[in-house]
Amino acid sequence: MKERNMTKSVGATETLSVIIPLKDERDNLRILHGKIHEALTPALGRQIQDYEIVFVDDGSTDGSDRVLVEISRTDPRTKVVRLRRNFGQTPALQAGIDHSLGSLIATLDGDLQNDPADLPMMIETLNADEDSPLDAVFGERARRQDALLIRKVPSRIANWIIRYVTGSPIRDMGCTIRVFRRDLAESLPLYGEMHRFIPVLCLMHGARIVQIPVQHHARIHGQTKYNLTRTFRVILDLITIKFLSSFVTRPMHLMGGCGLISLCLGVVSLVVALLMKSTNGIFLTGNPFLLLSALLVMVAFQFFSMGLLGELLTRTYFESTRRRGYTVRSTQNLSGHSVPQEQRRAA
Repeated sequence: MKERNMTKSVGATETLSVIIPLKDERDNLRILHGKIHEALTPALGRQIQDYEIVFVDDGSTDGSDRVLVEISRTDPRTKVVRLRRNFGQTPALQAGIDHSLGSLIATLDGDLQNDPADLPMMIETLNADEDSPLDAVFGERARRQDALLIRKVPSRIANWIIRYVTGSPIRDMGCTIRVFRRDLAESLPLYGEMHRFIPVLCLMHGARIVQIPVQHHARIHGQTKYNLTRTFRVILDLITIKFLSSFVTRPMHLMGGCGLISLCLGVVSLVVALLMKSTNGIFLTGNPFLLLSALLVMVAFQFFSMGLLGELLTRTYFESTRRRGYTVRSTQNLSGHSVPQEQRRAA
């Protein structure tokens, strides 16, 4: 079947790629496919020039792949990307971006809890200010239809921790209905399980983002893939995000700071040992504070060494790959200056 041309033409409105990573959602796929068409068909010619639907099958074992093949045979706007095994939601999302053509990227879950009817509103919000357009619009589940103890409470705890650590204004990190501009989506470092922190990654790239209320529905078919252990994994991944956002280009600030704290504590411990010797006659050789002081000083020098090694690795990385520690939003009157794209992207 001939593939539709989704390349954006000069002067045309935006083209949209709706990406749905999924695993074992057989009973939801036809309904979701129909709802997307119902939502986006009225927007053709007004908000978008054209659209495509990209289903990414992340190793389904319930027959979802057969349903997707049947849908794609009857609908030329539907693409199917089947992964060889279950790689996870983040790699599946990256695969969808890589195999899409739209100038705008929308994401949805395949469980029908997101409502495709919200997409036109999100696209309108994205382009509302012509002078200073947004880079991404995120949904916030206004009336979340999930179990309180298993889903809502852990999610609220995780969202509060992420906002506190990263300073992100986004209140609902877990809402997967989003609309991005392609240049932003392609610049995001999506690996591991970084899909949970996409709003934070966008802010790291200097994107203009906003969150608006969207509909949320209870799951009818299939089983949820989330559980309480997800909250603990979020906390572990948050350590990585905090390092990437604050210290990846200046590791000495983190390691050196820890080293200074350890060194100061070592000095305090030594002073305590000396005071105990002068006031109570306690021998230094048997005083645990002296041993603690020596240990803390050794730890401090370990931190300093790690910081210096990190600085050397950072410098080697940037100089060997010719990458720059910044991203460019746009340029004007620079036709005579050619800078390779890989040099304009942040590490």
